[in-house]
Amino acid sequence: MPKLIKLYITQVAIGFGIAGVFVALLLWFDIANLWHLVTHSSDGPLAVLILWVANGIVFAGVQFAIAVMRMKDDDDDDHHGGLGQHVMRQEYATIPARVDATRQPRRPRA
Repeated sequence: MPKLIKLYITQVAIGFGIAGVFVALLLWFDIANLWHLVTHSSDGPLAVLILWVANGIVFAGVQFAIAVMRMKDDDDDDHHGGLGQHVMRQEYATIPARVDATRQPRRPRA
């Protein structure tokens, strides 16, 4: 299996695990009277499933984004700051050109 796919699956599993803990804590601490709503409704388990899946998608995306942003690129070892801009060399400097001073510039059409 390619490394990127393995990384993605791992991070999605971690994200859905975090979402499961989050939803369990929401129910445990009875935030917004959620435990009562879930236990006293016939659609309570479906609501918990939807809440877990929705939070799982968000947490998995954030988890994967963090994992990708933390990846180290081996090419970055040579750079020690700066913006990586190149200084213009003398051979690429501008060349002066003659301009006819008597010629009038073109006016834009109205």
